[in-house]
Amino acid sequence: MEKQDHHIPASLHALGWTTALQSQLGLEDAGLEPMRVSAVHRSKMTAVSVDGQAKLSLPAAMTTADFAVGDWVLADPHSYQLSRRLDRHSLLQRQTVGARQLQLIAANVDTVFIVTSCNDDFNPARLERYLALTNEAGTGAVIVLTKVDQTPDAAKFQREAAALQRGLPVVSINGKSQDAIAALAPWCGAGQTVALIGSSGVGKSTLLNTLAQKSKDEAQATGGIRADDAKGRHTTTSRSLHTIEGGAWVIDTPGMRTLHVSDLSAGLDELFAEITELAPDCRFRDCTHKHEPGCAVQSAVAAGTLDPARLARWSKLRDENEQNTPVVTGARGNKKMSVRGRRR
Repeated sequence: MEKQDHHIPASLHALGWTTALQSQLGLEDAGLEPMRVSAVHRSKMTAVSVDGQAKLSLPAAMTTADFAVGDWVLADPHSYQLSRRLDRHSLLQRQTVGARQLQLIAANVDTVFIVTSCNDDFNPARLERYLALTNEAGTGAVIVLTKVDQTPDAAKFQREAAALQRGLPVVSINGKSQDAIAALAPWCGAGQTVALIGSSGVGKSTLLNTLAQKSKDEAQATGGIRADDAKGRHTTTSRSLHTIEGGAWVIDTPGMRTLHVSDLSAGLDELFAEITELAPDCRFRDCTHKHEPGCAVQSAVAAGTLDPARLARWSKLRDENEQNTPVVTGARGNKKMSVRGRRR
């Protein structure tokens, strides 16, 4: 956890302000107030400052699509006219079908809570996609298993989740219980920021209500899992910033039905470290680990030291990432971005 710098007012530090942000201020910023984006909608944006909430006015050259919840901006303290956005230390973003721009999910996040429930919603392949996204963003990740009170074997889910990535923290909770606050406290200290991501209906809104100690009138709406297929219903429809017990901030996000892999090479390498480390021992530098002779990865599968299911999921994600990641083509001065294949 980052220690508070004596040059940073306690009120700003409580919002997540850091020395790295402080160092970005110059003489030209005199008279402007640091504010943190708390909600982004199609045509409006709100932010929180040491004086409370404010609706921001954007210059003509900016749109709300340029900002993510959690961003730090500088604005006029009287008119709330936004001047500029400060550099982010982390950014969660994803590619969506048919969109030219990446969708910004959350900015300046320290830890991502990847929330899933102990029922049929638990899906290792989908969790790996979330982990690759989180790794690429440069944030820490914690798998949060909810609804442990509704399963006879929570330990089974705990083992499967922990095996997805080396050193991955996994916490099992009942999102309605006050015990969840203590279980997640190591990542929820004063000035820290966590983001909740996961599918619909896994308990993100319930967990937020518990962590934020929201009253009945303030609580985020919650929805259950459909009995026929264990799929969740959307209850959160936009991203928003909330303060929680311990002084941390939580960015709540809508459930994601699909998560396409694009431009996540480093994130995949970290996720599948056991494969990444074996690859240099393959006979061919461009080995696909599918059929080539002298493949160290296939040898590990044959020896029983590498799970073939993990290799199959790595291969699928790597191929999807290559197909979906834009590449630069064309002569100098006339370069264009294109994708190799069709997005899945």
